[in-house]
Amino acid sequence: MDLPPAVSVIVPVLHETGIIEQACAHLVTACSGCNAEIIIVDGDRRGSTINRVNSERIRTLSAPRGRAAQMNAGANAARGRVLLFVHADTRLPEGAVRDVLEICRRPAIAGGAFLLGIASEKGFFRMAEAWTNLRCRLTRIPYGDQAVFMKNRIFRELGGYSDIPLMEDIDLMQRLKQNGLKIALIRKPVVTSARRWEKEGRLFGMIRNNLLSCLYYAGVKPALLEKFYKTQSGSS
Repeated sequence: MDLPPAVSVIVPVLHETGIIEQACAHLVTACSGCNAEIIIVDGDRRGSTINRVNSERIRTLSAPRGRAAQMNAGANAARGRVLLFVHADTRLPEGAVRDVLEICRRPAIAGGAFLLGIASEKGFFRMAEAWTNLRCRLTRIPYGDQAVFMKNRIFRELGGYSDIPLMEDIDLMQRLKQNGLKIALIRKPVVTSARRWEKEGRLFGMIRNNLLSCLYYAGVKPALLEKFYKTQSGSS
């Protein structure tokens, strides 16, 4: 009988045909030698992205569009003791899966994330990284592009990600803290793509994202924030 995986790596995707093969290759390498499974969850009902996945090491499924819904679907299908949520354009540091397992062996730790790195040599992104990592160290509320991980049992006890269009990562971390659960920060950076920053404008993206976070903390509903986000970013 096969042992259940220790870690389930869950990747929500939507229209990522251009990068999915590279993402899959990276994840298979990152999980090499580890008792881990990889689950890619496509928010496109036609399965446009997962149709490009041909690795036997990777499970695929479809779910209603929306990052929270897709990650919940992946978690429901996961068999691992620990859930690791990774964006398709994020690359894990060497030894990341082992680091996650090691830190989750501590009874006091419920979950956590990595530091943030951005795949660009431009100085602006060093400032963005420094700001994000300082904020994360002070608040212990990491964002989704930092490869959030959590013990499966605790994720289920909390009810998973809330069904909201934005800020699902902050909401989950807040609920962890409200329940007195400890969030760890692995001091290795993931490397996430700068593509959205470059497309929308670097300074604009930073200001907009921080403004949305502040409004969320002030009590503005995620549905209203989503309308602002789409209006400002040109998303459809």
